[in-house]
Amino acid sequence: MQEKASNSPKRGEFARIDTYLRPLADGLPGALGLADDAGWLDIAADRRLVVTTDAMVEGVHYLPGEPPDRLAQKLLRVNLSDLAAMAAVPLAYVLTLALPAGWSDADMAALAQGLEADQRTYGLALLGGDSVSTAGPAVLSVTAFGTVAPARLLTRSGAAPGDRVCVSGTLGDGALGLVAARDGIAGLDAAAADALAQRYHRPTPRVELGQRLAGIASACADLSDGLVGDLGHICAASGVAARLAAARLPLSAPARAAIACDPALRARAFSGGDDYELVFTVPPERVTAATAVGRLSGVGVTEIGEIRPADGAGPAVIMAEPDGTLLTGLSGWQHV
Repeated sequence: MQEKASNSPKRGEFARIDTYLRPLADGLPGALGLADDAGWLDIAADRRLVVTTDAMVEGVHYLPGEPPDRLAQKLLRVNLSDLAAMAAVPLAYVLTLALPAGWSDADMAALAQGLEADQRTYGLALLGGDSVSTAGPAVLSVTAFGTVAPARLLTRSGAAPGDRVCVSGTLGDGALGLVAARDGIAGLDAAAADALAQRYHRPTPRVELGQRLAGIASACADLSDGLVGDLGHICAASGVAARLAAARLPLSAPARAAIACDPALRARAFSGGDDYELVFTVPPERVTAATAVGRLSGVGVTEIGEIRPADGAGPAVIMAEPDGTLLTGLSGWQHV
């Protein structure tokens, strides 16, 4: 449903941003060069407004026929994941809908019910938006707002050589869940396939963990484009490189079962998108603190690698097997 990019020169969405859109952000510090999960605006001496937006197109970001309540929750949660990566407290959101004629009143009622449930869970409310009709596929977009103290704001640009790379939760469930939901995985039992599919359909943004990582993490990003891609964004913003230990990457029992059925899925688990976990860097002396705030937030934190100086040659993110063999062909997602 998305195009897979490589570590070769940028193309597609990132090239468009670099060439045409980034210059429009010149002179606005909070835009962060359009290179982070969100942007910010000062609204008081002790408070910044963090702003992020994501759109979902039928057949590109979600499967046709998706129940509207579940779709609404994924739409809101992917934005909340961006706020989490910057340690922001959710505040409000605006909603834009471009809907085809096939959408019924029952569909709209279900969408509203899904949003209402997550508003209660994550503590935010609808501020406004727009609703239009379209002759094409449905397009839904949320712009979410959160607040954070300036000293607590996390960005992608603070990683330094020697920092440890950590992730929350388990990796690959979203990417493998898409395979399970769309194509099926031969030999995988129904319970494992359903568990993976649910991780794809209804991710859990690590909002509480993101806030607790303020003052502990040196850089942070949410895992929407896959581990290699999003850690690569941290490396680019921080001017560093990263080496990961493949054996340390946390996989859920359903993901391990899927890989046992089809070993080719291991690479997809390591580099596919849609996990909406957090990848972050911490100085070595703070790894224990990061693990502790993970427990307080109800999610595991795993150390998976180390930040190194950038050498200007080869990919910014490399992943090694226990015997030192480097995995090749890993990348992140981007749109054409």
